[in-house]
Amino acid sequence: MSRIDDLFEELKEKHKKAFVAYITAGDPNLEKTKEFCRTLASSGVDLIELGVPFSDPLADGPTNQAAAERALASGTDLIKILDTVKELRESGFSTPIVLFSYLNPIFNMGYETFAKRCKLSGVDGVLVLDLPIEEAEAYTEVIHSQDLDTVFLAAPTTTSDRLSLISEKTKGFLYYVSRTGVTGAQATVSDTLESEVENLRGIVGKPIVIGFGISNPDQAKQVSQMGDGIVIGSALVKLIEKGSVSEATTDALSSFARGISDVL
Repeated sequence: MSRIDDLFEELKEKHKKAFVAYITAGDPNLEKTKEFCRTLASSGVDLIELGVPFSDPLADGPTNQAAAERALASGTDLIKILDTVKELRESGFSTPIVLFSYLNPIFNMGYETFAKRCKLSGVDGVLVLDLPIEEAEAYTEVIHSQDLDTVFLAAPTTTSDRLSLISEKTKGFLYYVSRTGVTGAQATVSDTLESEVENLRGIVGKPIVIGFGISNPDQAKQVSQMGDGIVIGSALVKLIEKGSVSEATTDALSSFARGISDVL
């Protein structure tokens, strides 16, 4: 079993839901990314999603797009992110880490080199936003050869046939996009989300983590009752964007994360 599998088993025994936190690696720089990861983990976050900045982030809203631009401007790239994860692991950081990336940086590195470097660095899983499940066979084979988890997305528009294929290729957990569109905070939770997740349960035999738009404790509590965990990203990225002093930023991240963790 992977570190991610162990996490969900442990949370299930404790009758708790997973708190997955997304931040963009390298925003504002990779040293701060390490600091933010430690802060989040000590404030109740169960799993970290590290976003790999990309120049054309089509699935991201304005907040995460701006974070990617700041990260690229700081000189962040995939190799440096993997080195950063390795440094975290060598310092004793044990919280599961999933890389959240577009395909281009991975394809340019080469699947085999990427998978081996992920394993060496201490990455637990990878989510590729723009890789269709029908074209993912070569990718999943190489990633699984290094005992890494492959996390895939599903959305309200995903057909039952595609869900079956996604379930077959998914390891760790399924990331369910709670609405169509791009990342970013939303005012309300979809009225049809509960029925959508119930339908997923009949097809997908993996933990279901729900994201896109969750931005406060009330929404986190409501959505967590439907799935096995929740993802919060843009709200955290916005706190990082607003922060100008490291101590103030980490304090804000810690306070926000504890508020979410307390309701899960």
